[in-house]
Parts: sequence; structure tokens; C-alpha cells
Amino acid sequence: MTPILLLKLLLVPLLIWLVTLAGRRWGPAVAGWLSAFPIVAGPILLTLTLEQGAAFAAHAAEGTLLAVVAILVFSLAYAWASARFGVAGAMVLALLAWAGSVAVLREATLPLGLAFLLVWCALLLSLKVFPRPGPGAAGARRNDLPWRMLAGAALVLAVTGAAAHLGARLSGFFAMFPVMSTVLVGFAHAGSGRGSAVALLRGMVAGYFGFSVFCGLLALQLRPGAVAPAFALALGCAFVVHMVARRMLAPPVPLSNAGSAPVSNRPS
Repeated sequence: MTPILLLKLLLVPLLIWLVTLAGRRWGPAVAGWLSAFPIVAGPILLTLTLEQGAAFAAHAAEGTLLAVVAILVFSLAYAWASARFGVAGAMVLALLAWAGSVAVLREATLPLGLAFLLVWCALLLSLKVFPRPGPGAAGARRNDLPWRMLAGAALVLAVTGAAAHLGARLSGFFAMFPVMSTVLVGFAHAGSGRGSAVALLRGMVAGYFGFSVFCGLLALQLRPGAVAPAFALALGCAFVVHMVARRMLAPPVPLSNAGSAPVSNRPS
């Protein structure tokens, strides 16, 4: 078992556990926003740096940055498809949309600055065309946390096994397969309704601003002898952008109250 695979197997279920608890405390939008921070991608890129060298990891960070566009396609496809289909139908359509976008993006060779601009334009456009979350369903299931963690680990194994036979560039895209999105959104939709799933996806979109800054700065700054400063700068700037994006893009109504019954104005 490679260090990267072991890292994913440990980190992804742990992150699913933490994000699920955060979602139950503060709402699905906050859960989505938290899950987009490079908690998983950061250690994986660090491991690649130590194993393959700074130049290899910088190139991988460029691919990870561009792969954000594919995840946005997945998110929008699921959000709109869930208005007409259940969890299984919406998930199949979203994964097909993700695969189609990867097939297009893998052929694109863009300078880092242009790739970063493309990702931010895609993020801003996504927020404009995202459907409204709507209310979540009351009575969300509380006993599905072990199943979420198990599903996350199983997806990591499946995606990593497939990526090993796909070549370097396509493997880079598969490293950004929407494991977190698939597990968290699927369980949220099944347990709390479409409103919670859409709110979680929109929260992820807000979080990808900081994620893209992390990838872009890492690709720009990572070089032999400057690994620690590059990661420190990328994580620090990503954290600042992450917090600013949350403040600027927070929904007008606290999502922790989504699904609660409206307060009656009738006199008692």
C-alpha cells in the first residue's frame, strides 16, 4: 500500500466524519464549505513532493487546479438533476457530466495564469446559475455516519485502483474525483432531502475559491529547496481566501435552520 493511498484511506473517512458533524451543527452549506479546504489535497501533494520531487508536484498541482472545473460541472449537474430525479438518477447524471468534462479538460494545455482565470470564472458563473437550495427535510438520519465513512474509503480504493491504469495526466484528474461530494451529497439527499444536498454543493463551490488559490500558488512557488515556504504560503493564502469567501457568499438565511418549521405569526 503506497503512502498516498494510505493517506487517502485515513484522511477521507476522518474528514467525512468531521464534516458530517459540522453539518449537523451548523448546516449543510457550512459542511460543504469546510469540505472544500485542501485538507486532503494538501497532504497528498506534499507526499508527491517528497516522493517525486518539487517539479512533479508543481505539475500535479496545475492538474488539480484545472480539475476544479470538472467538479463544478459535477456539482451543477447534480443540483439541477436532483429536481427531477432521486439520489441514484441524479448521481449517475452528475458522474457522467464529470467524466465528459474530464475528457475535454485532459486535452487542454493552458498556462497557469489562464487556468487559474478559467477556474475563477467558472466558480463565479456556477454561483450565478446554481439553483436555490430550498428547505431541507426534518428528521435527518443520524445513524448513517459509519456508512458514510465506509463509502468514502471504498470510493478511494476504487478510484485509486482505476487511476493506476490511466496514465499520468488522467490519473491527476482522477486524484480529484469527487469522492467527498459523492458521499456527502448522496447521504444528505437521501437523509435530509434535496434542499440539504443543494446547499451542501453550493457551500463546496464557495470553498473552492480558497482551494484554487492553494493549487495555483503551490504550482507557482514549488521548487527544489523551497518546499516548506511554498506550502506555508499556499495554505496561509488559501485560508484567508476561504474565510473571505465564506463571509461574502454566506446565504442570507442560516442553513442550520433549514428544515425547521416556519414560525407562526398568529397570536396565541
